[in-house]
Amino acid sequence: MATYRPDHPNPAARRPRPAVLLMLAFFALQLLIFLTFRAVRPAPAPASSSSASAAVAAAEPARRDDNGSSCGGGLVYVYDLPAAFNEDLLALCDALSPMYSLCPYLANGGLGLPAEGTNLSSLLPRELVGSWYASDQFALEHILHRRLLSHRCRTADPARAAAFFVPFYAGLAVGRHLWAPNATGADRDRDCAALLEWLHARPWYRRSRGWDHFIALGRITWDFRRATDEAWGGSFLTMPGVANVTRLVIERDPWDDMDVGVPYPTGFHPRAADDVRAWQRYVARRTRPRLFAFAGAPRSAIKGDFRALLLEECQAAGADACGALDCAEGRCIRNNALVMELFMGARFCLQPRGDSFTRRSLFDCMVAGAIPVLFWRRSAYAQYSWYLPAGEGREEEWSVFIDRDKLRARNLTVRGVLAAIPEPRVRLMRERVVEMIPRLVYAAADGGDGLGGGMEDAVDVMVDGMLRRAAEQRPRWRTT
Repeated sequence: MATYRPDHPNPAARRPRPAVLLMLAFFALQLLIFLTFRAVRPAPAPASSSSASAAVAAAEPARRDDNGSSCGGGLVYVYDLPAAFNEDLLALCDALSPMYSLCPYLANGGLGLPAEGTNLSSLLPRELVGSWYASDQFALEHILHRRLLSHRCRTADPARAAAFFVPFYAGLAVGRHLWAPNATGADRDRDCAALLEWLHARPWYRRSRGWDHFIALGRITWDFRRATDEAWGGSFLTMPGVANVTRLVIERDPWDDMDVGVPYPTGFHPRAADDVRAWQRYVARRTRPRLFAFAGAPRSAIKGDFRALLLEECQAAGADACGALDCAEGRCIRNNALVMELFMGARFCLQPRGDSFTRRSLFDCMVAGAIPVLFWRRSAYAQYSWYLPAGEGREEEWSVFIDRDKLRARNLTVRGVLAAIPEPRVRLMRERVVEMIPRLVYAAADGGDGLGGGMEDAVDVMVDGMLRRAAEQRPRWRTT
């Protein structure tokens, strides 16, 4: 049975009004446009890796540190250690070395006493004297700690950190016992063992078991790898609980991937990028009358001492071609001006191995704008991968390698090898060395931006490298 619906009293009301029709048409059109574009959206054109990276950078806001500076790789937390592990060791500066007091060299946040008024100041442009100090080659721990405390990528909140720095002055802690006549292995290990006990109780260490932690060692790695109680050095790097911690060290063990080689401190600690550029111009334009130079002390007690052979090579080349400096009895440590003057007057500087495979002299040479000549690949090429390009011929851009066995056999001479290098290539090599200087030095700048102007110093390179390393290792500590 059909339902009866009476007509509306006003027949016109049953017809849609024009306004309603227009509104319905408008919404129908919008829906049609939306569905059409959704269905036929074109595929994006392939992008280059650089443009893709730029797109990601634009889409994702850069991470910021506490001061608002960009730190895309993450932030670094600096532990506030008990004073016994750093500041109290500095207070013992008179007793840390039997040869001389370290107090002058550990002043000014580890930079040492200013060069103003010393022999070194007479070699420098007046406007750059304030960027030079009497720095000790083993002062890395103090220098790095000072810089990181004001670094743009530091955070005071460990929950925000991607990497954790442990400011333990292990080189000073172990070094003060190395020459003590009655010191035992337990003496050399005591501070290191206490530090690890403290560190292992921290929740951030326990979370990762140390994979995102790093420490600076101001002495060579072998000073921390004692195998027996009677052997040299401490056993810090063989202790349980330190195996996963990255070590920034002035000489690394090539067979230990947790060691990362970093530059020895030199006397140049620029305050700003302009200081670096002024120094680069100065060393690039400096007249260099000698072909090569060598600074070092012969080891008469060592049979076939290679340094003695190099001194003979220098003497044979003549004073016009080669300058030599005998560094016996700490002469070059006490007066680094002699070394810098020598290297700034030569195009090449000879860099044999020292008491170990590396020497501070390599970095003095390059900061002076001279080209290093190497005889052991472990002296640089297998040491400082974050700083000195090596492999696939890249080391030839900034250095010369001479086969030491051929030199010993008198099948070649240093002068012969270096004099045969075409002058245009020498000029390019020197330009490359000068270009590398900023990344090889530790800035004196205390501000968050470091040198500024987009220029990175050695600490900036360390921070970038450690943040990359922490990110690479994160899957490892989350699954093991």
